[in-house]
Amino acid sequence: MNHTKGGLVIFTANSHPSSRELGKRIAERLGVELGKVQVYQEANRETRVQIQESVRGKDVFIIQTVSKDVNTTIMEMLIMVYACRTSCARSITGVLPYFPYSKQCKMRKRGSIVSKLIASMVCKAGLTHLITMDLHQKEIQGFFNIPVDNLRASPFLLQYIQEEIPDYRNAVIVAKSPASAKRAQSFAERLRLGIAVIHGEAQDAESDQVDGRHSPPTVKTTGAIHPSMEIPLLIPKEKPPITVVGDVGGRIAIIVDDIIDDVDSFVAAAETLKERGAYKIFVMATHGLLSSDAPRFIEESAIDEVVVTNTIPHELQKLQCPKIKTVDISMILSEAIRRIHNGESMSYLFRNIGVDD
Repeated sequence: MNHTKGGLVIFTANSHPSSRELGKRIAERLGVELGKVQVYQEANRETRVQIQESVRGKDVFIIQTVSKDVNTTIMEMLIMVYACRTSCARSITGVLPYFPYSKQCKMRKRGSIVSKLIASMVCKAGLTHLITMDLHQKEIQGFFNIPVDNLRASPFLLQYIQEEIPDYRNAVIVAKSPASAKRAQSFAERLRLGIAVIHGEAQDAESDQVDGRHSPPTVKTTGAIHPSMEIPLLIPKEKPPITVVGDVGGRIAIIVDDIIDDVDSFVAAAETLKERGAYKIFVMATHGLLSSDAPRFIEESAIDEVVVTNTIPHELQKLQCPKIKTVDISMILSEAIRRIHNGESMSYLFRNIGVDD
């Protein structure tokens, strides 16, 4: 049954077959068929897009999930958006459940804010609206000059905890670093559970040591500074021993985060929790990139289960590691598309969503 008004076209912009699965689920929920489009790579690796039906005066929604070749994924999206723009589509909404390069949203030493560049590119190509989910930093919405709906996957993950973990009342929500504490607190308050924070683990690429506040280098250059204006040096950080703030002994530990890619920090956190007496360890994340040998590391680790959503296709990783489970979020994406197309309010999808969620 068609749940939308006329004039709606849904395309999947990805040339990889497994990445089109989410688009099929969304179209099925909306009672429409996917638009006819051909996306492929030329012999010289150039991306070619051929739209095979009229989009003139229609609301176009382009669903793009990130494959292993993220740069090809971006080019497919850009070319399809521009093709719809030059074909006189009334509006073009991008549905990117995982926004690529979102982890590169802070200035590094002599680097750049790449997510700002990607935002400028999709806007310049002709995108008029963006639907995404659990941006790595909510401030990324400010990089766009178009409306952005940053949906949340937490209701689906919370539902999984309540329905699939029988003894979840004996669980504790764990932040694997102080940076994840707000997300862990949000989960804990909704489930009426306790919280624990792991502090003192090795710093990763998101730490303050590599952001723009340490550029230029912290060395004394008294030759160019007046003696009476010598700038004091910042005392270097010293990581404390690994400690767990909170009681996890005899409890189920549920580690929550937004992205699970390089799993080393999750594996180390699981080992620490096991040493502190946790008898079962779950990892919950919205985006399961699971790059490189992540499935093998998970299989060999103390982690009992990794639960991620299908914002990114990971069927191959699930075959390599049976501990990986998937939660379907096509329902909220299809409802967002329906409401935008019909001109309805989006506030229903953000009920009880706080600033820190």
